[in-house]
Amino acid sequence: MAERTARTARPEHNLLVVRPIESVNESEVTRDEFAEALRPLFEAAEPLAEALYAARPFVSYDELIDSAESLATRMSFEDQVSVLAAHPRIGAPPATVSALSYKEQGYASEAAADAEIQRVYAELDRLNREYEERFGFRFVVFVNRRPKSEIVGVLNERLRNPRKEELATSLREMFRIARDRLWSLTN
Repeated sequence: MAERTARTARPEHNLLVVRPIESVNESEVTRDEFAEALRPLFEAAEPLAEALYAARPFVSYDELIDSAESLATRMSFEDQVSVLAAHPRIGAPPATVSALSYKEQGYASEAAADAEIQRVYAELDRLNREYEERFGFRFVVFVNRRPKSEIVGVLNERLRNPRKEELATSLREMFRIARDRLWSLTN
């Protein structure tokens, strides 16, 4: 199986590769190498990377993502928080996000000096802090190429959810992102 690649507009992260699934199943692959191989799909926090490493082998990345979602939903609250914390905040400074988050969140197409986008960033920052204070974990949403101004509304709506529902929603969204990344990297 050939390596698959995706290009982004972020010059320092120009090439992303999803390794062949067989290579992540090899017994010689260390836990750190395995966790690094997951990075193009999701920012795997240690509890998730460890659980997936122990669950190998996987016949496909689809199976790996399904297993990751199943494992994450059964983890302790503390481990779930750790898994969500590995994902970047929506509207985080561009230099702090992965190459795929950079592309998905539309940083390359934004005019940094634009007053409206600066207002949206300030609102996202405020709402992210409010969300984390209310729920105790990071807000995760499948942006799906929507503008950040639309995500402000989504964040406002989700702030009304009960904590248990919101935790399940954030985890589900994280794995929707992983599935979309897999599709983007392999098609």
